[in-house]
Amino acid sequence: MQATFIHGIRDVRLGEVEPPPPQEGKVTIRVAGCGICGSDLHYYLEGGIGSAQIHNPFVPGHELAGWVAQDYPALGLSKGQLVAVDPAHACGRCEWCHRGHVNLCPFVEFLGAPPLHGAMVEQLSVYPDQVVPVPRAFSVRRAVMLEPLGVAVHAMDLARVRLQETVVVLGCGPIGLCLVQLARLAGADRVFAVDPVAYRAEAARRLGAHDAAPTFAAVAEWTGGRGVDLVIEATNSPEGFHHSAEAARIGGRVVLAGIPEGDRYALPAALCRRKGLKVKLSRRMGHVYPRAIRLVAEGAVDVDSIVTHRFDLASAAEGFRLQADCQDGALKSIIVPGEGDSPF
Repeated sequence: MQATFIHGIRDVRLGEVEPPPPQEGKVTIRVAGCGICGSDLHYYLEGGIGSAQIHNPFVPGHELAGWVAQDYPALGLSKGQLVAVDPAHACGRCEWCHRGHVNLCPFVEFLGAPPLHGAMVEQLSVYPDQVVPVPRAFSVRRAVMLEPLGVAVHAMDLARVRLQETVVVLGCGPIGLCLVQLARLAGADRVFAVDPVAYRAEAARRLGAHDAAPTFAAVAEWTGGRGVDLVIEATNSPEGFHHSAEAARIGGRVVLAGIPEGDRYALPAALCRRKGLKVKLSRRMGHVYPRAIRLVAEGAVDVDSIVTHRFDLASAAEGFRLQADCQDGALKSIIVPGEGDSPF
């Protein structure tokens, strides 16, 4: 069957993999769509993230929705049922899993993190606890977007927004655009956004940001030089931590949700220390899919307008290029293996 492979930096090609054999204790999913995530772009642009490096042709993708390939009555799953898939299968046995921090499990099996192939393929098998049924009215794009929305929900849990606070979101990619909406829902007084790409900043305004600008320097103007109470960083910049510290008020809070290029932050230490900042780093997510589904189903968060492009497996290279280079208004591109039989 066909799959999209990353062979090296900016080298995406169509290839073939063996279909997954039926496995007892696993569920076969026919892939309906897989989003191109910021972490996929790190593999595309840098060949890896930290210790997770591409040494052989690799199938990326972890923002996944698909149709159940056959009936699984014991699991309450029916053939053709649309589901989202949590890309992470935590071990369930380690100290961190027992503490409820499944997103920090060091033994996790994570789709689309080398060497484990991901979801830009026609079909795959996953564990039952990774399968997340979605409402019948959900489109493929909504089911795909539950994963990035879930990452944003987890970051918001760490942020603990307080009523009437000022918030700035640095980075207006799909997760940043979800964070803008969630900060408004959480009761922030003023929510600002920063992104150097004009169409991404405009998307943040459309989705609820009170104002948006190309650089963090605008925060001083928006707040009269005070800085914001809370910064949520969702960029790919090594300067993201530094800019967050600059934008935060004295005694403020910073949540880092982005992955920096080169796996390094550039930061003057005195800035954080003298401001007495409280800093948290956000990694993946816990069990947040039920809340993400409700947010979308009730219309509290708009994920539909964040999806701007779709490509089949053969044209996935163009999707990676447009999203990596911020061209053609690309916010979220979804790879669709086939035309499918359910509304996109």
